[in-house]
Amino acid sequence: QVQLVESGGGLVQAGGSLRLSCSASRSIFSIFTMGWYRQAPGKQRELVASITSGYSTDYADSVKGRFTISRNNANKTISLQMNTLKPEDTAVYYCNFVRSPGSWGQGTQVTVSS
Repeated sequence: QVQLVESGGGLVQAGGSLRLSCSASRSIFSIFTMGWYRQAPGKQRELVASITSGYSTDYADSVKGRFTISRNNANKTISLQMNTLKPEDTAVYYCNFVRSPGSWGQGTQVTVSS
């Protein structure tokens, strides 16, 4: 089992930036497509960004041009750089496998004030 722990969330003003980090417990994660998800109160969890084992990336339209996902296999981390944050980005952010997600961790709270 690969344990994933998210960190880096916080409270920021609209237009600000945050960088989220997801730390994996095992290097085996590097062969899988990984993603950052988010869930706002009363809404479904959605995939906002993904990155393959070959470092190809994809983004939800709502974050395209503002968010950047990356991975560092040596450090066993997946990062999400979030720029030009909007209030609608407020959510709990999670990292997980994309094709076959495992259990969900505690996530990290991102709150964007207007």
